[in-house]
Amino acid sequence: FKLAQTTETRNTCPYCSVACGIIIYARPDDTGARRVVHIEGDADHPTNRGTLCPKGAALKDFVNAETRLTEPMVRRPGSDRFEPISWDEALDKIARAMKDDRDANFLATNELGVPVNRWTTTGFLAASATTNETAWLTYKVVRSMGIVGFDNQARV
Repeated sequence: FKLAQTTETRNTCPYCSVACGIIIYARPDDTGARRVVHIEGDADHPTNRGTLCPKGAALKDFVNAETRLTEPMVRRPGSDRFEPISWDEALDKIARAMKDDRDANFLATNELGVPVNRWTTTGFLAASATTNETAWLTYKVVRSMGIVGFDNQARV
C-alpha cells in the first residue's frame, strides 16, 4: 500500500552503460513538491528484467540527496566559488566556447590541399543509455561539426 497515491514513471538508470530500466514512484510531500519515495527495477524492461545492481538499487538516495545538483553552476574568472546560472546561460556559454574553438582550429584541408573538414581540438563523449535513434542522431551531429574525437560511454 505504500505505493498507492504515487505517480509511476519509467526511466533508465543513469549509472553505467547497461541501461537498466527503472520505475520511479513519486508523490507530493508536505510542501506540495513531488518527491521520489521508491525506485525499483522494471520487470518489463528487456535489459535487466527487474533486477538492479547495488548502485541502481540505491537510486532513491541519489535522487533525494541534499547535495545533488539541480541547476547548472559556473565558477567565474577569479572567483573561488560556484554560482547557479540559468540553463539558457549555460547552453549559450557552451555554444560560444565550441564556436570560438571551432573557428580557431577547424582544418578544412590537409597539407596536400585535400578537403578533410576536421575539428581535432574538441572531443565528445556520448551517453550509452539512449535509444538507437538518439545515438544515430548524436553521431550525425558530432560528425557534421567535424569533431574527430568521438566515443561512447558504453565502450569506455
